Amino acid sequence: MVEAVQDAGVIVTGAGGGIGAALARRFAAAGARVVVNDLDAVKAKTVADEIGGIAVPGDASAIVAEARDVLGGTVDVYCANAGLASGGTEAADEKVWALAWDVNVMAHVRAAHELLPAWLERGSGRFVSTVSAAGLLTMIGAAPYAVTKHGAYAFAEWLSLTYRHRGLKVHAICPQGVRTDMLAATGSAGDLVLQPTAIEPEDVVDALFAGIEEDRFLILPHPEVAGYYQARATDPDRWLTNMNHIQQKWESSQ
Repeated sequence: MVEAVQDAGVIVTGAGGGIGAALARRFAAAGARVVVNDLDAVKAKTVADEIGGIAVPGDASAIVAEARDVLGGTVDVYCANAGLASGGTEAADEKVWALAWDVNVMAHVRAAHELLPAWLERGSGRFVSTVSAAGLLTMIGAAPYAVTKHGAYAFAEWLSLTYRHRGLKVHAICPQGVRTDMLAATGSAGDLVLQPTAIEPEDVVDALFAGIEEDRFLILPHPEVAGYYQARATDPDRWLTNMNHIQQKWESSQ
């Protein structure tokens, strides 16, 4: 594992706090050269200064070329971590849907478009997608989030099946609740579904690094998600009924 990361050029988006900051710290501790990206320039610089990295603030969709330059022209690992926990139903404003789609899916697509030519030419590269268990399952009260996280997972899966024989490594991280500002912003739905089993950002990173060591695509920091995912696939009506019971419990608490 150390050999795979030592002196690697790593970009982590959304790294001003939460899972992103934990990823940046761990890669730096393992000997990588880390670009810390966040929309908040102050937060990006704070984390970068802490770990001896380089802050490249701005929209995650638009910083790949600049980040690659400051890494000396080569990116070895790209962590597509920036995300939005957009709540609402089908009635959410179309601007909310569009922004969730842009940040949670299209930013990954744009990064891959920028990175893949060099990765495929040299036969190596690693794309780490912070998805969410919502991308495998769903999330009550958050249609834009749940739907776009399904899209993020589908894109990571497509990248892996399309390019793994050409040296591309892809990891999809799918945690449930993680104690971050994003979890706090989920409100009563998050309190009901996610808070009881919430873990620390560092636990997510532990799971990723174990998955890198074992060359696993699907990273489940909450192992029980595997059982939920299996239940969803094998008996979708029963699974949907159970999820609807949670929905009704949430509604009655409002």
